[in-house]
Amino acid sequence: MPWLTIMGLLPLLGAVIVWALPNGRDQLARAIALITSLAVLGLGLGLAIGFDVSSAGLYQYAENYRWIPQIGASYAVGVDGIALVMVLLSAILVPVCVLAAWNEYRGNAARNFFALILVLETFMIGVFAARDVFLFYVFFEAMLIPVYFLIGQFGGAQRRYAAVKFLLYSLLGGLVMLVAVIALYHQGPGGEQGFLTGSLTGVFAADAAGAVPVMAERLMFLGFFLAFAIKAPMWPVHTWLPDAASEAPPAVSVLLVGVLDKVGTFGMITLCLPLFPNASRWAAPVIMVFAVISVLYGALLAIGQSNLMRLIAYTSISHFGFIVLGVFAMTTTGQSGSALYMVNHGFSTAALFLVAGMLISRRGSSTIGDFGGLQRSTPVLAGAFLLAGLSSLALPGLSSFISEFLVLVGTYQRYPVVAIVSTLGIILAALYILITYQRMFTGPKQEFASAWRDLDSREMWVVAPLVAVIIALGFYPKPVLDVLTPAVDRTMQQVQQVDPDPAVQIAEGATP
Repeated sequence: MPWLTIMGLLPLLGAVIVWALPNGRDQLARAIALITSLAVLGLGLGLAIGFDVSSAGLYQYAENYRWIPQIGASYAVGVDGIALVMVLLSAILVPVCVLAAWNEYRGNAARNFFALILVLETFMIGVFAARDVFLFYVFFEAMLIPVYFLIGQFGGAQRRYAAVKFLLYSLLGGLVMLVAVIALYHQGPGGEQGFLTGSLTGVFAADAAGAVPVMAERLMFLGFFLAFAIKAPMWPVHTWLPDAASEAPPAVSVLLVGVLDKVGTFGMITLCLPLFPNASRWAAPVIMVFAVISVLYGALLAIGQSNLMRLIAYTSISHFGFIVLGVFAMTTTGQSGSALYMVNHGFSTAALFLVAGMLISRRGSSTIGDFGGLQRSTPVLAGAFLLAGLSSLALPGLSSFISEFLVLVGTYQRYPVVAIVSTLGIILAALYILITYQRMFTGPKQEFASAWRDLDSREMWVVAPLVAVIIALGFYPKPVLDVLTPAVDRTMQQVQQVDPDPAVQIAEGATP
């Protein structure tokens, strides 16, 4: 059975049904969107149960059909360990977002919103499952369409500006990547095998054999990397994210930052490194510098934010800096930490954005200074925000701690100075989370605070799964790491890197 194709087409079918509903069937549109997303989640869990962990470094559930034989492009899909967890992340967050936006829209707006969310889910599953470079590029660009309309139609006062800025940045990266894709085809054997050897199914054979000119490989690498750096986003091509995340509806911000931005770091580890191993090693020291700047710059700007949604967006820029550090440290520990970080950041950021959205809908303002003293009147809401924030600052016992620790340890193995400087990001994270919590939930009580309601049953169903995953992965990340590590090992082999020897050697005959 073509399970990945079925899983990808099911949300698209749900979107068509939602759009076909007559006016006035808002409740049915919501129900169809939720049922469809839960069915996709069920298929994803089925794939996870049937996934062979012992072969997690290989692509499973593979499908390969000739698509455009003139350029060697094929409809090739499959998942290794990294792709599987990213598909599952998408499948988990979509029904949570549907439930979070349950009462936000009426009439045609409701139908359009939930249908676009389902279309976006199809493209997210497609981009993580694509095993052909051209197919990956098609899904990579297609994701822009529903996100543009979701921000431009349903966002805040500056939604059109934010949507256009998001689109222009993304199109710039996509066009540069398209040039690199064309060059990749011409540098390969050409003909029907053009994209198959340049696909995600293995190392770019001509490059591994040294047949590609050094400058050509480096330029192709930079074309792919720029597109992924914009998507991630990294400093200095990050400025679209705070505008998009602050203007988009909270549910859209969750998918934008929690899933779509991960396509950037996912592409770095599954495309840039295997396809261009020599160029990746050449560029790694400079990329590490940009990653450190992202870690510190994002954290410093987050501290100074007065808008809650922009604050969360800047914290994500800092977190993505850590993820890129682990990828280009080119150690098993660092890359395993980065892959795990992509998952953990998705859940912690989703919790922050959704709780922030609940706060903003109650107050009618996203300005941090307009809140205060809410801990007494809304203890569950305050607790959910605090737990998500503590996970974001990598508190031991919560999910982000293990991934951030692995990234720093893996980075220290090859770049000790970079790892030491990056640890300042942990201190800054404690500042921007704890100061924000103090300003909003403790301190002087606002006169409106006593009239606030705490989380209702629907909102509890939105927050509870995210909190459960954050705690579970904080205490027991082994099942996810067991799936991720074989895929990371294969990437290390493709990029022709081995872990550095320990700095301290154990004397012969001594007890370790």
